[in-house]
Amino acid sequence: MRFVQLSVPAGKRSAILDILSEEDIDYVITDESSDNGGYEAVISFPLSQDNVEPTLDRLRESGISADAWTVVVDAQTVVSDRFEGDEKRDDNRDAPSGLIARDELRTAASDLAPGRSERWSYVVMTVVSAVVAVVGLLQNSAAVVVGSMVIAPLIGPAMAAATGTVIDNRDLATRGLALQVLGLGLAVVSAAAFAAVVRFVGLMPPGTDITAIPEVQSRLAPNFLSLAVALGAGVAGAISLATGSGAALVGVMIAVALIPPAATVGLGIAWSQPLVSFGSGVLLLVNVLSINLIALVVIWLIGYRPQNSFQLNAVQARIRQRILMLALALVVLSMFLAGVTYITYQSAQFEEKAENEVRDMIDEQPYRQLALADLSIGSSETAIAFNEADVDGGGAINVSVTLNRPMGTTQPNFASELDRRLTQQTERDVVVEVQFIDTGRTASERSSGNATGSSALFTPPP
Repeated sequence: MRFVQLSVPAGKRSAILDILSEEDIDYVITDESSDNGGYEAVISFPLSQDNVEPTLDRLRESGISADAWTVVVDAQTVVSDRFEGDEKRDDNRDAPSGLIARDELRTAASDLAPGRSERWSYVVMTVVSAVVAVVGLLQNSAAVVVGSMVIAPLIGPAMAAATGTVIDNRDLATRGLALQVLGLGLAVVSAAAFAAVVRFVGLMPPGTDITAIPEVQSRLAPNFLSLAVALGAGVAGAISLATGSGAALVGVMIAVALIPPAATVGLGIAWSQPLVSFGSGVLLLVNVLSINLIALVVIWLIGYRPQNSFQLNAVQARIRQRILMLALALVVLSMFLAGVTYITYQSAQFEEKAENEVRDMIDEQPYRQLALADLSIGSSETAIAFNEADVDGGGAINVSVTLNRPMGTTQPNFASELDRRLTQQTERDVVVEVQFIDTGRTASERSSGNATGSSALFTPPP
């Protein structure tokens, strides 16, 4: 529910009261006797949230200019049976219920996108969130990474840009766009600077491979699932803003799509690994474009329009143009996601074939006494290892198998036979390494050697 207070311009009292009477709105009018620049009274009345915008639109049509004071306050409770008439009118509305008025939407979006005098807090919180994200990534701590998302103030600029575009408020749209560029640029730069200090001061062990850290790995090879996260964040952000619900938790979801990838870009810069920055940078750009695109579409579809109906056609054309630009950029960047998704699918198929071949072999003579203990493809995530093999021009893929065997037995040909079968099944060059764990001993023996020892390595001849 809302409580509206409206200053009545001189000569407009009758027109305003007629509209309120037609709408069956219960009101209180107070005459104004002070020197207030041409206003003769103040009218106060309660309204349901859904009826604020259509009522204000009718009042503006009666001649109330934007210079008049119109204050809309959130009213927790209205204790009066006379308020039921307003609630009945809600049931006859065709528009979606639960939406705040256009003026409230503009104010809410403006509050989320700080002006120049308040921008220092936005800058500080963005820098702090990026630094905390770097710490979480390097420590492989999901809890710390989540903490960085909580303090990131990135929901406001995206929602402000979309809202300003839809309601034809160019200042708000420009401010939202500028704050997004500023925030993401600050996040990357501050993450790179802090990561460089961590690296060169020696807070991380020398030779640390950041691509081996799981929290970093998950941002290096984004696929279409990452796109779904960004689109969901944009939808949730737009709906939370339009319904006046709390945006704090939704802001965390948007930060999920932005802060960790931005911090990963900074890590790649600090560790001089351009591929790390490239992969996470593509993820960052895809997420930013997705959030802006879907927020713009959702705010328009749920019914918000510019205040000046004469500008509707121009605004529609501008929105279509912006949607087309965002969609084209997203399609171009999504080609990278499609490539990674395809590689992930290929690697999953390869790993499944490898595991099936191993299980088929240990069901045959003379390998029935063996039991599969572990199977890994490459030294890191399967998709990354598979991708590296492709980048190297069809290079060999490392397949490491660990098997349990009865003590005292040997399987001299297992590695070479598995290599032959995998090469035939997958049509890929592979390097097979087999390690045996002798069961019945107090400790596992893992030593490098030929096929007759506890480890067997087969490399195909050139």
